Amino acid sequence: MKPVALLLILSLAGYSAISQNLPYEEIPDYPEEYHAGTVLSRMTDGLGYRFYWATEGLRNEDLNYVPSEGARSTFKTMEHIFSLVRMIHNTLNGEANISPEDPAAMEYEELRAATLELIHACAEKMGENSDFSSLPIMFKMGEQEASLPFWNIINGPLSDAIYHTGQIVSFRRASGNPIDPRVNVFTGKNADR
Repeated sequence: MKPVALLLILSLAGYSAISQNLPYEEIPDYPEEYHAGTVLSRMTDGLGYRFYWATEGLRNEDLNYVPSEGARSTFKTMEHIFSLVRMIHNTLNGEANISPEDPAAMEYEELRAATLELIHACAEKMGENSDFSSLPIMFKMGEQEASLPFWNIINGPLSDAIYHTGQIVSFRRASGNPIDPRVNVFTGKNADR
């Protein structure tokens, strides 16, 4: 990702965190038509809603929770999800994923906001597209370059981000701070709405 683009996204995320107008408190209305882009967009919106509520109101003890020796903490899992979403974002924008990655050091609120804003940007971009065949996932490792077809976004980082969001839900339950019981992933709206 280009430094200017990342700075812009992080700035927007910082603004959103301050104003508390983060996307995905509820899932957006579904599109009127079905095509590859709207289906992927809806899957990504589902990730956004799940991530919003999985990470809402985490305490320090939740963020530091590690389920077993050698496992990631909740916060490290959030950082991993951010890197997965950034990979999707880079791919949608025709940018290479640079390895080794130099993650931006962010605090919890900033990381949460930046992740939600990136998820939203990905969903918007997906909804505008119906042909992903010309968008390979590109990797750059020093002088070496590699690429995979866009199909791998679905079974790779998108599915992985959903999976790890579920881990956060489990971790917070184990650390004594379960997810809001009103969350309804089937409707994408909380029970009181």
